[in-house]
Amino acid sequence: MELKIQKYLLDIKTSIESINLYLGEKREFTEYQSNKLLRRAIERELEIIGEAASQLLKLDPNIEIDNARKIVDLRNWVIHSYDNVDDIIIWGIVCNHLPKLEAQIDKLID
Repeated sequence: MELKIQKYLLDIKTSIESINLYLGEKREFTEYQSNKLLRRAIERELEIIGEAASQLLKLDPNIEIDNARKIVDLRNWVIHSYDNVDDIIIWGIVCNHLPKLEAQIDKLID
């Protein structure tokens, strides 16, 4: 596997691990919603994930990451429509889609 591809996969992995660390074991939406620092930290990690996915698609358009284009679109939404970011949507992505992405990234890294 190309070195640049490995780098972007590791960037995604690191950002997912960071999000999991920020949220801890408890994972409560009310804590997420009421903590601006936590929300911004998670949004930043999602931006990194989206940018890494964008770079991966340029290097390998057939990379086996489900919804890679939607991940890039999420990054663009968070960055360019920061005033319309919906906490409920971000929370749903973190809880429902991030674990699946993590499994795919782990598989690609191995």
